[in-house]
Amino acid sequence: MTIHLNSQSDLEDAVLALVRQDVRLKPIFELTGMPALRQREPGFAGLAAIVCGQQLSTASAAAIWARLAAAFDPFDHDVIRKARADRLGRLGLSAAKIKTLKYIARELAAERLNLEVLAEEDADAAHHTLTALPGIGPWTADVYLLFCLGHGDAWPAGDLAVQEAIKIGLGLKTRPTAQQLTPLAEPWRPLRGAAAHLWWSYYRVLKKREGVLPDKLSPATSPGPRARKP
Repeated sequence: MTIHLNSQSDLEDAVLALVRQDVRLKPIFELTGMPALRQREPGFAGLAAIVCGQQLSTASAAAIWARLAAAFDPFDHDVIRKARADRLGRLGLSAAKIKTLKYIARELAAERLNLEVLAEEDADAAHHTLTALPGIGPWTADVYLLFCLGHGDAWPAGDLAVQEAIKIGLGLKTRPTAQQLTPLAEPWRPLRGAAAHLWWSYYRVLKKREGVLPDKLSPATSPGPRARKP
């Protein structure tokens, strides 16, 4: 059964369960306290915002998303599917991102893709479905599953902040790669998404800065962080 993190209470229950089942997490939790649930808009708009912010600085990503949100209201797959590529380009989207968003919009319109059902799928299967889309890499897929769909077992193994936090928290000699982080997280199934929230909180305590996307999707917030791979 898929566990969902749709409320702060859901996250708290999941984190407490993790701390009970893995004693290594107890000192992490004692230092961070209970993390706050991070949520963003689901559906096409939420995925589009993450795509728009790939490989951009916070300021650039926020500016582009603000222009897109102002130009298309409501922002949905049909308007992007019908929008001229040159117009999207003038709003700041690269050719690659235009291709990605238009492909996803066509798949949604043809009902070959249903983003809502991914919330109920096994995390690895949902991850595979998203990464099969052009322009959607592992980090983008996992962040969408976790923040936009509340998938309790989504695991952003490619996230640099999670990697660094685990290196320090578990006393590793080097920062683990995404490939190395996958087996490390096996003890936290089916609550790896809650574990990610805990490690992001630990990173914030250690580095005195956020290592995660802003809480809410709006034209004034960044669709994505700097120096993360799609």
